[in-house]
Formats: sequence, structure tokens, C-alpha cells
Amino acid sequence: MSPEIVTRGGTLGEAFAAAALRVLGLAVDPARVEPREVREVRAHGASPEELLARWIGECVYLHEIEAFACHAIDLAVFDVEARAGGEPLRLHAFLRGEELAASHGPAHAIGTGTPTDVSIRSTAGGYEVRFQLGVP
Repeated sequence: MSPEIVTRGGTLGEAFAAAALRVLGLAVDPARVEPREVREVRAHGASPEELLARWIGECVYLHEIEAFACHAIDLAVFDVEARAGGEPLRLHAFLRGEELAASHGPAHAIGTGTPTDVSIRSTAGGYEVRFQLGVP
């Protein structure tokens, strides 16, 4: 069964960043990673749910292809306001971390990296993001 990811944040951007860090943390514990290098990740989507799914997919791609372990995420652009002309929502983030090393322990497979059944809801303290993640 695929794992369910549930994260919260005071803002929608914080909830998105927490979700991506949680997914990447399935492979390598962020506490064991030093923020020595920076990688940029961008995504676009027609809805906040699609934006989240695409962005997490891009973060997982970075981990899988570049063997990059993430310590923290900083959002540079988090634009989830609909615009005239149907311009997609967009997200641009900086992932701080380092290349995978033996000191991180064994890396675990994340899976497809594409969330399914995404739900985003406003809560009293901010936002909650909930989704299923594909299995390896």
C-alpha cells in the first residue's frame, strides 16, 4: 500500500515545502544531511493540487537522477493566484543539501514521486496537504 503523506503549514507554501521535504525524507533523513549545496526546482500547474504533484515529482527526479539528499527547502516563488489568460500556477524553490554519501545511511526508494488523490484544505492554523504517494 502506498504511504499517505499529511503535512501542515501556517501558509500554503509552508505546507507544500513540508510535503516535499517529507517525501524526500522517505529516502534520506534530512537531519543527516548538511546544507552544502543548492539545487533549483521549478514546476507549473493548472491547480494547486496539480502544482503540488508536479513539483514533488521534480524534487524526486532531482533526488533520483542527481543523487541529491535534501536538508531544507526555501521557496523563491509561490504563485497560486489564477491569472487572466489561464497562465499556470508556478513554484520555484531552492533545495539545500548535498550529494548522497555513505554517512547518510542506506537510501530508500521513494516510488513514483507523483502524489495521487491530493487534497488541500484550509485549517484554523493554516493549511493541510494530504496525498498518497506511489510505491517503489
